[in-house]
Amino acid sequence: MGLTPEPGDLEPLSPEQAKIAEKVKSRLGDAYRGERVFRGQLSLYISPQSNLDALRFLKTDPELLFEMLTDVTSVDKLPYLEPGEPRFEVVYNLYSLTFNRRLLVKAPLPDGTPIASATALWGTANFLEREVYDLMGIVFTGHPNLERIVTADGWLGHPLRKDFPTQSDQFPNVET
Repeated sequence: MGLTPEPGDLEPLSPEQAKIAEKVKSRLGDAYRGERVFRGQLSLYISPQSNLDALRFLKTDPELLFEMLTDVTSVDKLPYLEPGEPRFEVVYNLYSLTFNRRLLVKAPLPDGTPIASATALWGTANFLEREVYDLMGIVFTGHPNLERIVTADGWLGHPLRKDFPTQSDQFPNVET
């Protein structure tokens, strides 16, 4: 079980997707962790330490031009963790206006490990990363204003984590 699709549900890379994956792999080297196509959507897996290099390359390379960051989100895989697998996954949803194509860039991240902010590349990352920080507790280093954006001031915990209490009498509530 888990959050990984069944091998039979994965699709082979199209020639265009294979070209994108190979280009990023040649740029990142060992920081490139792999690729997967599920329901037609290409996902590239990268080392969290190389996220800025990968994102900058995807945004500026003339053959790729993923100019738009449409979302930053994360996944807490706590109930479905395989042995040795990081708890979180930070997901960047990119779009190329020039080539009309989408790409997911995923960085597996152990609990408590920060990841570099993409605000220097896209201004939209500011609020998107703040939301991920607030709801999941993932810290983005170099963020210009990393503070809560959804929950109340003084809120304790991160409500989208899988270990956050679900009963109202269990809520840590807010600081007093």
